[in-house]
Amino acid sequence: MRKYILAALLLGSAAAPAFAQDATPFTGLRVEGIAGYGQLGTGEDSDEGVDNDDQADETIEGAVFGVGVGYDFNLGTLVAGVEGEFSESTGKQESDETINGIAFNSRVETGRDLYVGGRLGFLAAPTTLVYGKAGYTNTSIEARTAGGNETFELDSNIDGWRVGAGIEQLLGPNAYGKVEYRYSNYNNLDFSDDFDLGNFRSEDFDTEIDLDRHQLVVGIGFRF
Repeated sequence: MRKYILAALLLGSAAAPAFAQDATPFTGLRVEGIAGYGQLGTGEDSDEGVDNDDQADETIEGAVFGVGVGYDFNLGTLVAGVEGEFSESTGKQESDETINGIAFNSRVETGRDLYVGGRLGFLAAPTTLVYGKAGYTNTSIEARTAGGNETFELDSNIDGWRVGAGIEQLLGPNAYGKVEYRYSNYNNLDFSDDFDLGNFRSEDFDTEIDLDRHQLVVGIGFRF
């Protein structure tokens, strides 16, 4: 009888660490790559006086790709984490118009996007994590207008906030995949370089900004 009791205790002690590891697979340091689609446009507060056709033309669309890093903690039934991300966008919009007989060509491009925030999720299944996220984001926008003999270029950074939700699925002992939607709102414009156009200077520039960004991305990552 002692032999059976001893064997059961040994098996139980050996299985306990493995069970604990399986119960919290979404913890620790992680690194990932992301890719997807996004669009950037004026927010609802900026729509007054603009018809729908003009509003649609102001949307910039393109591919999104980048890298992220994070660290997750086990909270029992929940998983909490901190994360950061660097991404780029291929979004670009070009237009041509004639004003007072002078042809103008304009181009606006979305550049790098930075994000720092946190997330909170729960295990919908032993290998599936459903989570929400929120944090700070900053993006760059480059604009260029050429007409006649003049060319005007602008490189600016815009601060904002981001919220999102996603599903993360284990693909192996250390690998995972995810699908994520996120919404960002940018409302604080900061010029990276001062410019001077006669009586108009960048430090005198004061306007309300309301830009919405919608992104849908997929990611592949690894835990360490």
